[in-house]
Amino acid sequence: MKKCLNCDFVYESVAWGCPSCGVVPPIVGGVVRLAPELDESCEGFDSSVFEFLAEREAGSFWFASRNKMIEWGLKKFFPETESLLEAGCGTGFVLSHIERSFPGIRVCGAEAFSRGLEFAAKRLSPRAELIQMDATRVPFYEEFDVVCAFDVLEHIENDTGALAGMFEAAKPGGGILVTVPQHQWLWSKYDEMSFHRRRYGARELKEKIEAAGFAIERMTSFMTLLFPAMLASRMVWMISSGREVSTELRPGLMNAAMERIMGAERAAVKAGARLPFGGSLLVVAKKTIPCS
Repeated sequence: MKKCLNCDFVYESVAWGCPSCGVVPPIVGGVVRLAPELDESCEGFDSSVFEFLAEREAGSFWFASRNKMIEWGLKKFFPETESLLEAGCGTGFVLSHIERSFPGIRVCGAEAFSRGLEFAAKRLSPRAELIQMDATRVPFYEEFDVVCAFDVLEHIENDTGALAGMFEAAKPGGGILVTVPQHQWLWSKYDEMSFHRRRYGARELKEKIEAAGFAIERMTSFMTLLFPAMLASRMVWMISSGREVSTELRPGLMNAAMERIMGAERAAVKAGARLPFGGSLLVVAKKTIPCS
């Protein structure tokens, strides 16, 4: 069901337009625009980065490894998933992998910046729905089996508001899959240039997700075996002055070797290991069905 952002009325309709207050959001290029005021701002992100990401994501072991971890999490904890919303879908790199891994799934990609959605539209099937929105004002109520946010919450000042919206959008019995950067003590110029608001500790993220109403099924660090290399990289960021974010994502000869290392790490997670530290955190949580 949809939720009107003007009057909070919940309604069931394919079309966008509130039957209670009559507000109809504008549709530009086939994309519903629910937060046009955010579209050209740099609040939480820089829209110019989407072209760079679209060129580099497929060649980066980091994005490929994260996709495989996400795929495992969905198949393990939400094997019957028929519908999925990704808040902050960017260029659609993750959603395109999900579409290939879950044939027939209904996906909706939400992003604050129309520039990102332009790339997503090229990567996704014609069945995919794309909307421009503020992640803290989610226009759905109990609509999706799974609601996801992959390295998005750290960009949002009101991350608890975003989690509350994700809770509303998830169906009872469904849930969320979230990834975030870990360890505030790793903060560096890289985070500042990436428009991060924070890095997360496991306890902080757990408390915020549970406060939103979810019950955590699985939480683990990842990017653990490569943590020494990441730590060294962040130390360079802490003392450097002219380094650019693009240097982190350049494909190179080490990509294949790093992906093999990450393959071993995924095998450990699949076997039940809860990795205690790493560059990132993954959380799977369920929206429990209320007792009647």
